[in-house]
Amino acid sequence: MSLNPIRPWRNIHRRQSRQIMVGNVPVGGDAPITVQTMTNTETTDVAATVAQVQAAAEAGADIVRVSVPDEASAKALKEIVRESPVPIVADIHFHYKRGIEAAEAGAACLRINPGNIGSEARVREVIAAARDHGCSMRIGVNAGSLERHLLEKYGEPCPEAMVESGMEHIRILEDNDFREYKISVKASDVFLAAAAYQGIADATDAPIHLGITEAGGLTSGTIKSAIGLGNLLWMGIGDTIRVSLSADPVEEVKVGYEILKSLGLRHRGVNIISCPSCARQGFDVIKTVEALEERLEHIKTPMSLSIIGCVVNGPGEALMTDVGFTGGGAGSGMVYLAGKASHKMSNAEMIEHIVEQVEARAAEIEAEEAEAERPAAE
Repeated sequence: MSLNPIRPWRNIHRRQSRQIMVGNVPVGGDAPITVQTMTNTETTDVAATVAQVQAAAEAGADIVRVSVPDEASAKALKEIVRESPVPIVADIHFHYKRGIEAAEAGAACLRINPGNIGSEARVREVIAAARDHGCSMRIGVNAGSLERHLLEKYGEPCPEAMVESGMEHIRILEDNDFREYKISVKASDVFLAAAAYQGIADATDAPIHLGITEAGGLTSGTIKSAIGLGNLLWMGIGDTIRVSLSADPVEEVKVGYEILKSLGLRHRGVNIISCPSCARQGFDVIKTVEALEERLEHIKTPMSLSIIGCVVNGPGEALMTDVGFTGGGAGSGMVYLAGKASHKMSNAEMIEHIVEQVEARAAEIEAEEAEAERPAAE
């Protein structure tokens, strides 16, 4: 097994929600927190959209959302669903008929923004289509598109208004005997989103989809999402997440996993622990880490790697990682395996050697896990 010690002070007690299915992926209950993203191609460009879905899935996305703004997109969705390796959520805005068409096309889930979709009668038609075709639904409340009567009541988007909106639409679904739904209450303001999510978490047992909407570019959006989503996840709130970035959807998946990995909620791929580097470094830490991140992207097995420039913290960090390299002197450093000093390696050959060691350790972990799952011989 990978070196990943569990400590009592690391425990996060997740909010108890009921579980629904998004295609073949469970969301809520005791299921792992899932990572989502959304395509940004023209949905009618089936080849480009499928390619983006596949890239996201390869990066680890459990679920991918696709916008369905018009009838042509709804028709294209059928082929996208057929070729997708993961469940597809159809993003529906304004026209309820798109929701019906998406359900007929095989979407695993329909995301509707109740503030935009129209009357209860129209929502009921979408519910009927979802039920008939085995779709779950997501109620997507957004601070930027709250219903007029709630804005008049509260004067502005606020946590109370967002929770009330969500509960109004939960009532519509449940009045129609539909419980295969999750809910989100997104805002671009971290404080507003966090307060709304805490409110909705107290008000319902539905699975919760977390997101800080329109978070920004790769750097700023990552920071905003890490703060907002990280704090909610730390409190145990959240069953599925989407990091909204003005960036490649693959980057959203990577950031989502990094947030979950930092809290010990999901483990996938190599977790690189590295120093920011300083005058003590025995090799170029920054360039080494950049190279290793790229070279190790293919590793899916959860494991840890420490890359530390000198012996101040290097040996201590290496004690807690599967593979480690600590800078020394005279153009070489120490390689650590399973937390123990193993052998020296020249800086010139270290990257290739570390890649080999990580691949070997990943294979060992996979073999150990396969052996543990094998039924005992009778």
